[in-house]
Amino acid sequence: MLLFMSLILLLPDVVCLIPATATCVVGKLDLFKYNYYHRGDLIIAGIISQFYLISDPVDFTRHPSEELVDELMYFLAKWTYFASLELLSTQARFIPNYKCDIQEKTVSVIAGPNANVCPFMPNILNIYKMPQLIYGSAPMIDNSEHTVFFHRFFPNEELQTKGILQLLLHFRWTWIGLISQRDESGERFVRNALTLFYQKGICFAFMQEIPKETFSNDFVGVFKHFIDMYKVVMESTVNVVILYCENQIIAIFRIFPYLSEYEDIPVSRKDKVWIMPAQMEFTSVPFQKIRPLDFIHGAISFAVSSKEVTGFKRFLQMRNPNSVEEDHLIRLFWEQAFGCSFFKDKLNEDTGVLCTGEEKLETLPNAVFDTTMTGQSYSIYNAVYAVVHALKAMFSSKSKHRARADSGRPMILNQETWQLHHYLRRVLFNNSIGEKFFFNENGELGTGFDIINWITFPNQTFLKVKVGKIDPLTPPEERFTISEENIIWPPMFNQALPLSVCNDNCYSGHSKMKIEGKPFCCYDCLPCAKGKISNKLDYCFQCSEDQYPNEAQNLCIEKRVTFLSYEEPLGITLATVALFFFIISALVLGIFIKQWDTPIVKANNRNLTYTLLIALQLSFLCTLLFIGQPDQVKCLMRQTAFGIIFSIAISCILGKTTIVVLAFMVTKPGSQIKKWVGKRLANSIVFSCSLVQVIICVVWLAISPPFPDSDIRSMAEEIVLECNEGSVIMFYAVLGFMGFLTAISFTVAFLARKLPDSFNEAKFITFSMVVFCSVWISFVPTYLSTKGKYMVAVEIFSILASAVGLLGCIFFPKCYIIILRPDLNRKEQLIKK
Repeated sequence: MLLFMSLILLLPDVVCLIPATATCVVGKLDLFKYNYYHRGDLIIAGIISQFYLISDPVDFTRHPSEELVDELMYFLAKWTYFASLELLSTQARFIPNYKCDIQEKTVSVIAGPNANVCPFMPNILNIYKMPQLIYGSAPMIDNSEHTVFFHRFFPNEELQTKGILQLLLHFRWTWIGLISQRDESGERFVRNALTLFYQKGICFAFMQEIPKETFSNDFVGVFKHFIDMYKVVMESTVNVVILYCENQIIAIFRIFPYLSEYEDIPVSRKDKVWIMPAQMEFTSVPFQKIRPLDFIHGAISFAVSSKEVTGFKRFLQMRNPNSVEEDHLIRLFWEQAFGCSFFKDKLNEDTGVLCTGEEKLETLPNAVFDTTMTGQSYSIYNAVYAVVHALKAMFSSKSKHRARADSGRPMILNQETWQLHHYLRRVLFNNSIGEKFFFNENGELGTGFDIINWITFPNQTFLKVKVGKIDPLTPPEERFTISEENIIWPPMFNQALPLSVCNDNCYSGHSKMKIEGKPFCCYDCLPCAKGKISNKLDYCFQCSEDQYPNEAQNLCIEKRVTFLSYEEPLGITLATVALFFFIISALVLGIFIKQWDTPIVKANNRNLTYTLLIALQLSFLCTLLFIGQPDQVKCLMRQTAFGIIFSIAISCILGKTTIVVLAFMVTKPGSQIKKWVGKRLANSIVFSCSLVQVIICVVWLAISPPFPDSDIRSMAEEIVLECNEGSVIMFYAVLGFMGFLTAISFTVAFLARKLPDSFNEAKFITFSMVVFCSVWISFVPTYLSTKGKYMVAVEIFSILASAVGLLGCIFFPKCYIIILRPDLNRKEQLIKK
């Protein structure tokens, strides 16, 4: 069956259409619509809004019905209703709901690009269940009854909002401005963006609304509003502004950057990165043909994903106003674009130029006429194809209703328009360039958006370069793609990525602190507290326990593992000192063994002297258990060995001192103490005292023994390998018992200090106890205030110092006599007093 399809294009607003890129402005006209009509069996109609109207002043000299209507929405409603009703009438005879034959049947309506058309058209066309194909701004979808016959040739608007968000996040623009249109589309975007953008850390420096377009003579108020908006935008610190509007606003904003030329505004112009939605394509008015385009240089816009249609540019270039008698619109455009007129009576006598119709469209800059297919043009292109495929599917399934007229031409009988709706919703096809076309579950175009970078040139031309894409058919993590290196930025930024933040980012090592009274994107930068860092985050955080902050507090560094080792100077020094005094004590022991039969060695219990010297030797050696990496054996032995050895040494001193005191008490007449003086008492003291310390150590090892451990908290930059004492109480019990023995020894020695020098060593023992007590009294606070391996060094030093004190104070005087003054090492010298 052969069908002849045609297109009716009704323009409910006024004046002239400059296709794709421009809009014209005229004064009062008697006729408020233009149309393009071509006969055919089936008609695809179009209702579009493309114009601006400047009315004459309302001076009340005429009847109100003769005046132009003041308010835009009412104006649109009136002429949208008129165009909708005309579709239901016979051509050239405005009789709504009357068709004199079955030819020229309107099967669908393509409407756009502005959202203002959509609310009124369904009031008429929904009665007839006529499919309405919407391009440009996505209409509101809250009212399902109102939009039930809508087929939106515009991708999901929420996808575009999220795409703008992803663009801002990609370039780290967190401080932005917003200019929106005062309509349902703009308000819906503001509602969604406020919540969604704030959740992602983006806030608005300002939010401005463009005043509602009117057709009255109130230009003073509108102009003042634009001046105020200009000041807000140019004085703001933001470098990125979202301009969420529709086609007609571009023509208005072409004036915006040059307001300072018309008014004395003390605010200089600054380049901004404008971000525009897909429903905002380039338009202009005739007087702007000579105005620069640099205000949109570097702008980023979204567009319905499209591809260049083969032959489209050639088709446009072949358009000629002389060959299309019914298309009044092309003649209006021709006059505006080329600055000429087809009618001699309209020519200016001095400067008028007569249109020949042979002017070449390719000579026009694309600021006036763009021969590339825009996203909105591509949507119209696909809309026509969608209707054709839907009709084909419908006719294929309704073949029983076909018949032939007497003339033999195929005709369609009893085909209702509403039946096409079902097939349109399910349409799926590849268009002429091989791109798949379909609707999603919400009746929206199933494709995505292209991201476009605008590049302007001094000759009034511009280039739109595709630099990215929002593709809903890919996985979420791959949905947003952009080629940052291909983007040209506004001149002010010298091709560097623009920054748009409330204040400079905090340096690493600092955290953000909110400023009262300002949005959360504005903050102070405070240094991180000690022990914390910040790198790319907005707050300071603690390093893990095995790490520490670097000096700049922007990086966590692994702590180094340390312990008092034999490979470092401190460990070598302590080990050398310990071995040195071990040798010295061994030499002293050797001297005493060699001189075992001399009076000074035999005096005051020779066996206790040997035991004390051996204990001192072992005390020097036990310090080696504290050096080197701790292990289980060292941890079990170091404190217990130290405690037991020193207990033996002190008990020996206590035994020697006690014997001295008792020896002088025996000399008194009638003393009963003589029976206590002897080796048995001394041995009993040493054994009993040592046994108590051994029992304490055994209990310690039994209930909570020391074990190898690591201290990761005490030192900021080190993990210290150490011996955990297990039971701290038992550790201090060992020290406490040693202190108890020391106190008794010191007391007894102090009481015996005035006994004759030649007969005892009480004075030397007293002095050694003073040294010993001084060392260990100072040990406790020093030990508790020291951290890491230096705690071990303090304990080693205390052991060595106290042992050296005992060795030097008690034995060096005797060695002096034995070696240097042997004449004093005689019995008569010891008993002469």
